[in-house]
Amino acid sequence: MQFTEPADVLDQQTADQAKALKSLMEEVEAVNYYNQRAATTPNAELKALLAHNRDEEIEHAVMLIEWLRRNMDGWDDELKTYLFTSAPLTQVESGGGAAASGVSSKALGIGSLK
Repeated sequence: MQFTEPADVLDQQTADQAKALKSLMEEVEAVNYYNQRAATTPNAELKALLAHNRDEEIEHAVMLIEWLRRNMDGWDDELKTYLFTSAPLTQVESGGGAAASGVSSKALGIGSLK
């Protein structure tokens, strides 16, 4: 594992986060490779195989994102702001998340639980 800071001064949590981040970069890179190859091959069987492999890499990337959400400050808040919104992302950013996406906190119609 390559660290940007001396490994002997990193605590275990930071080292684990670095491993997860590096793995996420590798998974996203693999998604890109498989996606381009699937898009350009004329062979239908190979196209299907490459698309399958791409989708497996997407699964791995998402699993790493979830691990980061659970184990590294900042991920949870940012994912809650941007994921599953329909407004343009720059509007979500300036508008404050769910309100900008048109999603109501009372969407289930249950009102306040206080």
